[in-house]
Amino acid sequence: MALSVGIVGLPNVGKSTLFNALTRAGAAVGNYPFTTIEPNTGILPVPDARLDRLAALFAPPRAIPATVTFTDIAGLVRGASRGEGLGNRFLGHIRECDATALVVRAFNDPDVSHVEGGVDPCRDIDVVELELQLADLEAVGRRLERTEKTVRLQKAKDVEGIDLLHRVVSHLDSGKPVRTMRLSSAERLALRDLWLLTAKPLLIIVNVDEARSGDSVATEILERAAAAGGEAIPVSALIESELLDLDLSERAAFLLDLGLDEPGLDRVARAAYHLLRLITFFTAGEKEVRAWTLHEGGTALDAAATIHTDFATGFIRAEVVDVEALLSAGSYAAVRDQGKQRLEGRDYIVRDGDVVHFRFNV
Repeated sequence: MALSVGIVGLPNVGKSTLFNALTRAGAAVGNYPFTTIEPNTGILPVPDARLDRLAALFAPPRAIPATVTFTDIAGLVRGASRGEGLGNRFLGHIRECDATALVVRAFNDPDVSHVEGGVDPCRDIDVVELELQLADLEAVGRRLERTEKTVRLQKAKDVEGIDLLHRVVSHLDSGKPVRTMRLSSAERLALRDLWLLTAKPLLIIVNVDEARSGDSVATEILERAAAAGGEAIPVSALIESELLDLDLSERAAFLLDLGLDEPGLDRVARAAYHLLRLITFFTAGEKEVRAWTLHEGGTALDAAATIHTDFATGFIRAEVVDVEALLSAGSYAAVRDQGKQRLEGRDYIVRDGDVVHFRFNV
């Protein structure tokens, strides 16, 4: 499932350092604006203890985790919506992503300049959100103008469509992103082809000093994130990059010294996964244990198609058991004896944590 999270933010806030730690992709890092010109893409596995436990139970040759794709996008500056900096190229790259991870700087380093002259995470959020809102206003304004012209010329009626666009314009004019609007499913569908930047789910990653890596996010940043319709998590991009050079035992000791239970990147991966409204279902056996990605509300037929089109084309039924029930029972045979395995049809709504075996005929 090709879903991506775009890493955005002002220049020199640590986006590329974070991206390299996330994906080991080796993107260029530098103390000057626009080190990243063309977007870099990498894939991050989503940590899931359930997958590890299934692998321990079945002992297959390989265990494959679910993944999230991250795209490192060039730094934005004030006036991007008017073409400043990389302007439209930057905004175009964001439109191609399914969600936005906004990196803001909360670390102090005199050797790393800040384009706004000083460290202020809330201000940085406001700068980026404003540019995205202005770009959305322009896009919606153009659509509204065309729609009203069509109505006048063809004497057609599109009262609901015009009303929706006016509501979006009013909401953006008040300084609020589209993601905070109360919209019906039909209204969201009507706006989809506009690819609005502020309609995308938002995760704010607060790049903190090493000494503050175990701290919670400051209240004012949490409040600002909530007002933007998103959530915020603290990560030290520097620490995460240093962890990559350590083996597992050294990594555990390093995290313990910092008072951390897990790397910050694990939190980022899980937060991004949930940001995209994804769930995990599993296939498990002696040959392979694998975590698969599915949209919330996806059916057994959708899950089958995720694995292979033949599974969906010849779908007969899905044999489903909750992962915890399988782990507790210790085998498929024991689960069946306990009456905890279910036979489900193509319209069954898959739940997070389902272990599924598909019966199909092609």
